[in-house]
Amino acid sequence: MKIATFNVNGINARLPRLLEWLEKESPDVACLQEIKVPDPAFPLGAIRAAGYGAIWHGQQTWNGVAILAKGADPVERRRGLPGDPDDTHSRYIEAVVDGIVIGCLYLPNGNPQPGPKFDYKLAWFERLIEHAATLYACGMPVVLAGDYNVVPTDFDIYDPKSWKKDALLQPATRAAWERLLAQGWVDAIRACHPEERIYTFWDFFRNHWQRNAGLRIDHLLLNRELAERLVDANVDRWVRGQPRPSDHAPVWIEVKDA
Repeated sequence: MKIATFNVNGINARLPRLLEWLEKESPDVACLQEIKVPDPAFPLGAIRAAGYGAIWHGQQTWNGVAILAKGADPVERRRGLPGDPDDTHSRYIEAVVDGIVIGCLYLPNGNPQPGPKFDYKLAWFERLIEHAATLYACGMPVVLAGDYNVVPTDFDIYDPKSWKKDALLQPATRAAWERLLAQGWVDAIRACHPEERIYTFWDFFRNHWQRNAGLRIDHLLLNRELAERLVDANVDRWVRGQPRPSDHAPVWIEVKDA
């Protein structure tokens, strides 16, 4: 079973790239972030024509998450991260597909920092840590997949010096990430490639893609039940090199059937 995460950076603007990737790589589950559409504008017809069912949590202009499942409709478990009923950002959705709990998330960017956006990032991270603890111990295989907006270590970025003031690398951001991992979650890419520089994001400036000046900020975290079934994990880099791409590339895991 192949489970992927992909920040599409606008699902309608990048729909040709998304459909091209679904056809070529055929993931069984695809978690999407930054769909950037209100719920009625989600391109369900095109997604269904590609062979996928979908649930989504949209928002006008910003944010938005979705879960696609090949040949099936994901069974929704949760819409929105618990802990703050006044939070209107569409950043989390959760479903069950083939007996696996799929959490799809778009963690706040947090820039500029310091300031209210960084405070919101850390507060959202705390809510995620609390919810993740419950998921980890739920007795089912679980994956938390998405754009975490966290560069875990300096090994996960082409040049940390030029990003030292960015919210993605701040000590508080990395400390929250480590606390999440301390629950027992396995970082699938790093588990499969412990000594390889792997990036998932290349911004549109200064020829970062052409120079492979990237960051690893899209992650799939597995609880013990799913980590025991992990076969492989990698990045579909070719998607980032296509015309009018997202600035992210899809990241995927392959797990054994139960």
